[in-house]
Amino acid sequence: MGKTKTLTGALLTVALLTVTGCGGGGAASGETAAAPVDPGDASGEIKVLTPRTDLVQSGAMKAYAAEFNKTYPKVKVKFEALTDYEGEVRIRMNTKAYGDVLMIPGVVAKGDYPKFFAPLGATSELADKYRFSDKTDVGGKVYGVAQFGTANGFVYNKAVWKKAGVTRWSTTPEEFTTALKAIKDKTGAVPYYTNFKDGWPLSSWSNNIGSVTCDAKAGDRLAGPVSPWKQGSELNVIDSLLYDIVHDGLAEKDPTTTNWESSKTLIAKGEIATMQLGSWAITQMRDAAKKAGTDPQDIGFMPFPVQKDGAFCATVVSDYQQAVSIHSERKTAARAWIDWFTEKSGYSQKEGAVPAVKSAPLPSTLKDYVDNDVKLVERSEAETGQVNAIDNAAEIGLAKPDYRQKLIDMARGAQRGSLQDFFTDLDRKWDEAARTAGS
Repeated sequence: MGKTKTLTGALLTVALLTVTGCGGGGAASGETAAAPVDPGDASGEIKVLTPRTDLVQSGAMKAYAAEFNKTYPKVKVKFEALTDYEGEVRIRMNTKAYGDVLMIPGVVAKGDYPKFFAPLGATSELADKYRFSDKTDVGGKVYGVAQFGTANGFVYNKAVWKKAGVTRWSTTPEEFTTALKAIKDKTGAVPYYTNFKDGWPLSSWSNNIGSVTCDAKAGDRLAGPVSPWKQGSELNVIDSLLYDIVHDGLAEKDPTTTNWESSKTLIAKGEIATMQLGSWAITQMRDAAKKAGTDPQDIGFMPFPVQKDGAFCATVVSDYQQAVSIHSERKTAARAWIDWFTEKSGYSQKEGAVPAVKSAPLPSTLKDYVDNDVKLVERSEAETGQVNAIDNAAEIGLAKPDYRQKLIDMARGAQRGSLQDFFTDLDRKWDEAARTAGS
C-alpha cells in the first residue's frame, strides 16, 4: 500500500482536529437513510466514493460488492476511487453530485453534516452498536458510521529490540529512550525513524492524546485556555519524548531524506527499530516483511511508554466515517451497503483494525495489546468543534506536521531555540486563540 492507506489510516484519524468548513450542499433534509426491513427492499445502482484506489484497482472492492449481492441482489454497486480524495470531494460537495455513499471529508464542519448527509438514526440507538458514534452526532442523530478504528502506539521490530537486550515494554519515556540507546549501541539499526520528509506521520503523535492519562476526554479538555504544553500535560509528555529521541541522536542522521515507502522495508529488514504509527500500519509492515523474506511476526506493536495505575493505555480513534448523501435517490440501498460493509464484509479484520461494531473481536494484529491488558480508550469527540476552532485560530496545527518538524529541527540543532521556550510560545498562541475563537 502507498499513501492512499496512510491518509485513511493515519492522517485522517487526526481529522477530528483539522475540520475547517465547506461551502455548498443543499437544504437540510430530515429524511433518514433507513436500513431495509427486507433485502428485497433495497434496489438500484449506487455509487460509492472511496480513497482506496489500491483496492479498486486490485479488484478487491469488486469482490466485496459480489459478496454484498448475495444478500442484496437488486443493488448494483459502482466504485469511484479518488487519489486526492479530500480535494476532489470538497469540490464536488458544492454540487449535488458527490455519490450515494462517501467517506465524510475532514473539511466538512461537524455542525454542517445535516446539510450534506442523511441521518442514519438516533444516536441513543446507534451508540450501543457502533464505536465512535459521537464523532458524527449532531442534534441527537448520527450522520456517519466509521469504517473502523485505529489503536495508537509504536510499530517495532521485536528481533532488533531483543538483540539490544530489551524484552519488555518501556513504562516511562526515560525507559524508552534508554532502550533506544541500547539499540543504537548494540545493533546496526536506526533506533527511531521520524518519517520527517513525508510529514504526515508526525501528525499521528497527536493521536496519543488520551494515552498518557488514560482519559477518554483528554481531547475535549483542550477546548479552552488550558496551556496544553504546560509541565506534566499530555502534549508536553508526547512532544518531549519526540524531542529527546532526536536530541539524543536516536533518530536517522538526516530527517530531510526520509521516505515512507522505503521505511516499511527498512523496519521489516531490521534496519529501523521503531516508528510511531497507528495499528493500521502493522499489516503493511508485515506484508513488507513477507516480500523481504523476513519473519512477519517480528513486527510488533507497543503502547506509548506511560502507565496509569500500573497499566498501559492506548487511544482508539475513528477512521473515515461512511455517510449517505442527502441527494441520493437510493438511500435505502446506500444504507444497506454501509451496514453490510461495516458488519459483514470482514474489511476491518483484513485491515488489522479495531472494528466499528462494539461486539466484534479485536484483530489478531492487536494480540499483544490483548495479552498484556492494554486498556483501549475510545477518545471522546464532544468538544471537537471547539478544539478545531482554537487550533485553527492559533495556527498551530495539531494534525499537521509543521510544528513537530520545527521541534525536530530544534532538537537536531538545525534551528535555534529551546524546548521550554517552544512550549511556552505554543501555550501563548493556544490560550490567546481560546479566548477569542468560538464559544
